[in-house]
Formats: sequence, C-alpha cells, structure tokens
Amino acid sequence: MQIKVTQVRSDIGGSQSQRATLRGLGLKRIGDTVVKEDRPEIRGMVRTVTHLVTFEEVD
Repeated sequence: MQIKVTQVRSDIGGSQSQRATLRGLGLKRIGDTVVKEDRPEIRGMVRTVTHLVTFEEVD
C-alpha cells in the first residue's frame, strides 16, 4: 500500500519544522505530488503538515 501526498498550501508562515517536514516528504511547491510507502513514519510526517497537504491511499 502506498499514499499519494500533494501540497495544496504554501509553507510560508509555517514553523521551521513544518518546512523541514515538507522537504523531507519531497514537496517543494504547491501542486507537487509524491507517492510514498505507507509506513508509520510517513503517516506521522503527513499528520504534522495535514493543513498544508492532501493525501490518499493508492495501490
């Protein structure tokens, strides 16, 4: 199982850790999409920036 994460809002005004989390996920700008393995570490990163991204499960 994998999850597709898309950045939908800017990280401007966010904390340094939120910006670092987006970079760690591989997201650099609004509209960027990455597909990651569905692991607890990735779920935690998505939960940290849930207000800036959307995500869905893919097979």
